[in-house]
Amino acid sequence: MFTTERLHIELLSFKDNSFILELVNTPGWLEFIGNRNVYTSLDAQEYIQKILDNKDYTYWVVKRNEDNVSIGLISLIKRDYLEYHDIGFAFLPSYTNLGYAYEATNEVINNISQDKIYRILLATTLPSNNSSIKLLSRLGFIFDKAIEVDDENLNLYIRKLD
Repeated sequence: MFTTERLHIELLSFKDNSFILELVNTPGWLEFIGNRNVYTSLDAQEYIQKILDNKDYTYWVVKRNEDNVSIGLISLIKRDYLEYHDIGFAFLPSYTNLGYAYEATNEVINNISQDKIYRILLATTLPSNNSSIKLLSRLGFIFDKAIEVDDENLNLYIRKLD
């Protein structure tokens, strides 16, 4: 678990079931990440199980210290088509533009940077996802190149943690 002034960040677990159900059905998730076909509590449990079963995935839930409300998700994924780990983030709409995503993602990066496996981090986003692009820039990522994955054009960003 990681802690900041306003947040605590803990590994995803089955107790996050209702939060995951809500998050993956928000307009931003559906537009920029995609439909994961999670429509029921059981679907959310199965989605969490797939994440927990995959050794290449680490997901953290971001919660506010003041009320323990889950507000966002940060992922670290080693994708087959990328040389290094890909960091991602998604927050409920009512908690965007309040600095939470930067605070939480920066804290995760600071903590994982102690491990030599994370000397370079990548991030991908749709070219139209201006909010994510702005946050990646603020986090020190720079545009590397455009890539195509499964017939989808993505921007690839890179950050060296040395």
